[in-house]
Amino acid sequence: MTTQPPPVVQNSGQVLPAGHEPANLGDILERVLDRGIVIAGDIRVSLLDIELLTLKLRLVIASVDTARQIGIDWWEHDPWLSSRARPPVEPGPRDPEQVEAERRPRVARRAARREERDEFDG
Repeated sequence: MTTQPPPVVQNSGQVLPAGHEPANLGDILERVLDRGIVIAGDIRVSLLDIELLTLKLRLVIASVDTARQIGIDWWEHDPWLSSRARPPVEPGPRDPEQVEAERRPRVARRAARREERDEFDG
């Protein structure tokens, strides 16, 4: 009984054992998106031991399903990215009469304090 060598696959001039074919870019991307990958790093700019700038970089690359599984879903609440998200309520221009009505009591209190101070001093 003779043993036969395992079959080989020739690819790009390389001879590899069968079953160990190099993955193409699509396979690699599918694995990364399925499992997710985190890249983290800090950049610091200093001059004479004085820190001028610090950038903290955190990058998560994952599929939407993987991101949801780990608790990341910010795109669902961002009004620029989701039609279901509500935009934040921004204060509109105020009515000038309302502003004046709110200001009158403050001005009157200040004037009364000034009069009391003047009476006390004089």
